[in-house]
Amino acid sequence: MNDTYIDRHADSEIVRWFEEVADNAALVQRQTLWRIMEQNYGVEYLTRWFGDLDFHEIEPETLESLYTSTAPLASHADLEPYIHRIADGDTSPLLTRHPITTLSVSSGTTEGRPKYVPFTQHSAQSTLLIYRLAAAYRSRVFPTRKGGRILEFIYSSKQFHTKGGLIAGTATTHYFASEEFKIKQKITKSFTCSPHEVISCGDYSQATYCHLLLGLLHADEVEFVTSTFAYSIVHAFRAFEDVWEEICEDIREGSLSSRVTFPKTRKAVLGVIESPNPSLASRIEEKCRELKRVDWFSLIPTLWPSVKYVYSIMTGSMQPYLKKLGHYAGDLPLVSADYGATESWIGVNVDPSTPPEKTIFTVVPTFAYFEFIPLFRRKDDEQQHETVDDFAEAEPLPLSRVKVGEEYEVVLTTFTGLYRYRLGDVVEVAGFYKGTPQLNFICRRKLILTVNIDKNTEKDLQFAVERGSRLLNCTKAELVDFTSQADVTKQPGHYVVYWEIKGEVEEVVLRECCREVDESFNDYGYVVSRKSKSIGPLELCIVEKGTFKKILDYFIGNGAAMSQFKTPRCTTNQVLIRLLNCCTVKRFRSTAY
Repeated sequence: MNDTYIDRHADSEIVRWFEEVADNAALVQRQTLWRIMEQNYGVEYLTRWFGDLDFHEIEPETLESLYTSTAPLASHADLEPYIHRIADGDTSPLLTRHPITTLSVSSGTTEGRPKYVPFTQHSAQSTLLIYRLAAAYRSRVFPTRKGGRILEFIYSSKQFHTKGGLIAGTATTHYFASEEFKIKQKITKSFTCSPHEVISCGDYSQATYCHLLLGLLHADEVEFVTSTFAYSIVHAFRAFEDVWEEICEDIREGSLSSRVTFPKTRKAVLGVIESPNPSLASRIEEKCRELKRVDWFSLIPTLWPSVKYVYSIMTGSMQPYLKKLGHYAGDLPLVSADYGATESWIGVNVDPSTPPEKTIFTVVPTFAYFEFIPLFRRKDDEQQHETVDDFAEAEPLPLSRVKVGEEYEVVLTTFTGLYRYRLGDVVEVAGFYKGTPQLNFICRRKLILTVNIDKNTEKDLQFAVERGSRLLNCTKAELVDFTSQADVTKQPGHYVVYWEIKGEVEEVVLRECCREVDESFNDYGYVVSRKSKSIGPLELCIVEKGTFKKILDYFIGNGAAMSQFKTPRCTTNQVLIRLLNCCTVKRFRSTAY
């Protein structure tokens, strides 16, 4: 029996397992809830609602209705006092019966501040499981060679200890340091180009340089390019445009740039380089000169000819980077990775041939106990006009009772001590895969732009920016990144949108961009407020080159990891606002309304 058969057999086994649990999703969900409660009965949080109830004596069918009718829906703020007690060293069973020794720290770019979430071996095991499952489905569409390489732009951040001695860091950092990450490479028979000393070096700029250098040394072996978020891949290849000559010099001389300063990282990378390779350096230089003439179009397949696809999270806040990612990828397929959060994995992409814009995620019913709060749009009593995010709610539904075409907020009960936890994600049920729902991610529930009666989400902002930036298509310029704020320091308040642009654009075009962005916010409250002048004209600020790198540096400096970084689409952070305003080189006011 050869290795290829074994690999395919392993893939078919995990797919067969998933299809069985998907077929019996309602039963599996009840069993999952029972296991969670059986593991954690008697903890302080549950005792608050259930007293001394022994969950061993309750059948899964009965437990589901008892649990959902007794335990309240919870936000992170409700569980935060317990998590802080754990972080401070309280070893009593507060959320889980097994001691929690590790805490994940969110990036803080979505909510505005980092938050702690319990991380256990179950967290790492579920990450390994979804990786294996997703890889099995991808291999059906994009078969790869055994022993191939993966160009992974992955980064660990520094771990630290809380007041109570617990290890804290990002979820990706914990996973990259886990045994499960090592197992993942053995199972897939594919290996990342970079050693652990690069992934864990702690400086994303140095790590990116090393990822690119080592990726080129193994160029013919690389089967696919990946990172946690699409942003990281785009950021890496933007950096490559500036450092390719330096990388070629390292390959030619068998050396390593002085920009890489960490001794362990230098030693590990030089151990891979081993010797000078002038012929490879010359080939890469020739290709790069050609790529530069076409603005680096098809960079990835040109330099990595064996690559089958590019794989990353590409939905939600990553969508604005797809155009640039597609530019680098040329004709290579862009495959959207799976749906999860710091709190839990949720769904897997079982159809990797689907374009990222149309990707849906199939819920894995063993990861957590899922509930879905039905959402519907309230209407203004007088105008009978729907507002964008003024959601009304109904009672949460179990996984098996959601309806296709309806929108819901996701609620999680996890093995790591989160009970009926409101994730804040709004999803639409796109269909069912056997007995488990398939979800289309819509947006974060939280409003990010509001001044008066206006209510605009990240999705609304992305739509407005996309509409406005289309006018750049007639130029050779491109939108690098964007963010916004609702400025209420003066009356009337107004929206401020910040753009970083690569290339030169005439002011007449930017003024039209500004007007188009303003008119593209079609929320009823915003339109009425603009017409009545209770919200002022939208302001478009053009910031200097490198501004969003400064924002990245700010978050990395405050503990965020490159692997989990997402540009904040709206900010109230006064440090960032001062930075953005200091870097603004041009301002335009909308003439709409």
